Amino acid sequence: MILVTAAEMQAMDHRTIDEFGIPGRVLMENAGRGATRFLLQQFPDVQDKKVGVIAGRGNNGGDGFVIARYLKQRNIFVGVYLLGNADTVRGDARANLKLLKPLGVPVIEIPDEKAFRQCMSEMDNFELWVDAILGTGLKSEVKAFYRTIINYINDRQKSVFAVDLPSGINADTGQICGVCIRADATATFAYPKIGHMVYPGAACCGSLETIDIGVPPHIAAAVAPQQFLITAEGIQRILPPRPPETHKGTTGHLLVVAGSTGKTGAAAMTCTSALRIGVGLVTLGVAESLNSVLEGQLLEAMTVPLPEFAAGVLGDSALDPIHDELLPGKRCLAIGPGLGQAAKTRELVRGIIRKCQIPVVVDADGLNHLAGDLDGLEDAAAPIILTPHPGEMARLMKVSVKTVQQDRITCARKFAVRHNVYLVLKGARTVCADPDGRVYINPTGNVGMASGGMGDVLTGMIAGLIAQGLAPARACQAGVYLHGAAADSLAETRGPYGYLAGDVMNSIPGEIKKIVCN
Repeated sequence: MILVTAAEMQAMDHRTIDEFGIPGRVLMENAGRGATRFLLQQFPDVQDKKVGVIAGRGNNGGDGFVIARYLKQRNIFVGVYLLGNADTVRGDARANLKLLKPLGVPVIEIPDEKAFRQCMSEMDNFELWVDAILGTGLKSEVKAFYRTIINYINDRQKSVFAVDLPSGINADTGQICGVCIRADATATFAYPKIGHMVYPGAACCGSLETIDIGVPPHIAAAVAPQQFLITAEGIQRILPPRPPETHKGTTGHLLVVAGSTGKTGAAAMTCTSALRIGVGLVTLGVAESLNSVLEGQLLEAMTVPLPEFAAGVLGDSALDPIHDELLPGKRCLAIGPGLGQAAKTRELVRGIIRKCQIPVVVDADGLNHLAGDLDGLEDAAAPIILTPHPGEMARLMKVSVKTVQQDRITCARKFAVRHNVYLVLKGARTVCADPDGRVYINPTGNVGMASGGMGDVLTGMIAGLIAQGLAPARACQAGVYLHGAAADSLAETRGPYGYLAGDVMNSIPGEIKKIVCN
């Protein structure tokens, strides 16, 4: 599913008007009519309520005027509060504002906070608010009496229906610009915006519906948005088919290099998760003194003892055995979970990335060994897939976690393009970024995943899918979707949290069944 930025949506609107010939007023009419239909579905008792439309002077306000007109024509009590003077409204919004007078819809002008204070007692009588204040163009912090009005609506705890995007949310980042409307439902137009799908904005939209306003598909294709929402239908199309003659030799062989003293569980979960996602064979390369430990934990995966420079810790002495003996015949390498942060291990990780001829999935301690010096990523011989959580991403970029979280899309995209890697930025609404600049947002997952080992499971899933033949980009998308979906199923059956990474791992086949057999 396509997601758009504010600028991309604006370009689609302009090209639809200028090149395709649909007037802006028709687009606004389609938006308002479709939004009204969704409003009536979401609030079936609206016929018995007083509805207030609080509108800005731009096109978002114009959409609100159309909604007010349609509500009035259904004999619903509606009043409009315009944040400004009527004579400052321009264009299509002004044309729709003028249509309210013949219908007897009252329009109250509120040009400043003083006027707002004078209207408050009357506004308290409204039971449902239509937020048509700011729309998708907002980039800076909400200030002055707009902030006061948004706080007023939120504080009254009345039902709120947002037009296009709850006022105060940045459409491109999902960040709250100081304050924002907390909506019960939102009608957006043509395509969802990034801000609808990433937090914290996603938590303020309520039920979301996309309204077709008439933007032709070829216009959208010409603008070519580079953001997408991962969907079950999309994953169904990319999961590898399994012919009847399938056997373990045809479903891929994955090499995992992981584990150190005290962290053997991370290596074991990575291997088992790869098997759960369907890979045929898994070989684990592990420090020789830990081989007997991992052999006891892993019944279905093979283990190979590697030379260690200290008890339970791999170093650069393992590089040649990995390259010469273990990599041949493998389709993917996963490295990092539980590997430890010794300096000699750092040399091993960097050496593998330089020499490896098959895709490499790097997680956890593997990422920590890359932080501070990213030389070599751009020129790697094979695709590199990095799977950082926000803290690891901050270390890779040499910025604060706050900087990463304020614009996850931009951070992931720029890093992937700059370093020619596939990047999976984990967290609420995980972001998958490709080296060509395309970004995919994952809608699955929940707060119960905030526990140890979840990343090890994801590493095994992504690497296991690549080993089965999926391209790295598709493996990342399918891996994060199924990972989150497995956790969502556990949250439904067991409760919102308290389940473990191992539970998610064991739920993977059930999620595959839902996708493949649907």
